[in-house]
Amino acid sequence: MFDKLTEVEKRFDELNRLVCEPEVVSDMQKYTALMKELKHLTPVVEKFREYKKVLKSLEDCREMLEDSDLDGDLAAMAKEELEESKKQEEKISEELKILLLPRDENDDKNVIIEIRGGAGGEESALFAGVLFRMYSMYAETKGYKTEIMNANETGLGGYKEISFSIEGDGAYSRFKFESGVHRVQRVPETESQGRIHTSTVTVAVLPEAEEVDFELNEKDLQIDTFRSSGAGGQHINKTSSAIRITHIPTGTVVECQDERSQHKNKEKALKVLRSRLYDAEKAKHDAEIAGERRAQVGTGDRSERIRTYNYPQGRVTDHRIGLTLYKLEQILNGDLDELIDALITADTAEKLKAGAEEI
Repeated sequence: MFDKLTEVEKRFDELNRLVCEPEVVSDMQKYTALMKELKHLTPVVEKFREYKKVLKSLEDCREMLEDSDLDGDLAAMAKEELEESKKQEEKISEELKILLLPRDENDDKNVIIEIRGGAGGEESALFAGVLFRMYSMYAETKGYKTEIMNANETGLGGYKEISFSIEGDGAYSRFKFESGVHRVQRVPETESQGRIHTSTVTVAVLPEAEEVDFELNEKDLQIDTFRSSGAGGQHINKTSSAIRITHIPTGTVVECQDERSQHKNKEKALKVLRSRLYDAEKAKHDAEIAGERRAQVGTGDRSERIRTYNYPQGRVTDHRIGLTLYKLEQILNGDLDELIDALITADTAEKLKAGAEEI
């Protein structure tokens, strides 16, 4: 590990030199890429330098204790400092192992979230709206920007499906564990007998793919226009501004009718299509390279039931890590950090375990 950290520190020093060179500063693309790399290496190098100071302290304490002429009080102090340094060395060593774990290359990307009503009809559509609100409020607390890409509303204010983008530094790293089936247990407003119903909603979280990530060939696309319509089939736009794009090789279809401009709808639809295809390629690649050793919280499969929201008991249970929190209202109002941090911690522990088994 020490050799790897030394190489990281060398690269860090090299990057600090490069970002000050005039030819790099004048090339915005290169400068941005180097600054991004520098940002990722900074916490590793800072922790490594702290580690080296502790190792030096350990060495000094041992040398002092080897001195037979050392005063009794000084020897006691040296022993105390030695024990403290040993604890620090162990703690920082574990922190460095975590910092050296391979990063998810998509963690810094923006995300596109697609929420679809599942079992439960109108109640499922209403809960899709609740989840959209929850994610929007959480994004706001993080300073992220949310934009609706496409929405298929129902008459009662729910969504058969809704897709939206969340833009901000590290958005994917915070939302990536939300993919899967979310189950809600509550008494619907339309239920006259007061019986608890169970409904499901499917969430898909896609890292937003840029053109460099996934290139679309125009020959593979069938683009159709149609009139936008709102809930109940009412026309909200008399012109054919809505866009439907079909990716012929895979049969993937994306619609966008949220904007009045056909051009903007096409732009949004292409962004969603590119992200879906990129995500499908990523899932295929992950399955090939990881197999049974895949270190991830849950399977990441969108058919996997990941969480239950129980209204009568005021609880939320994440089934992947067995975590139950009795703070349903706060969570639905966007207070997701405790849940997400627990999932990230569990995922990190799995990766460390997988790494230890490979050694």
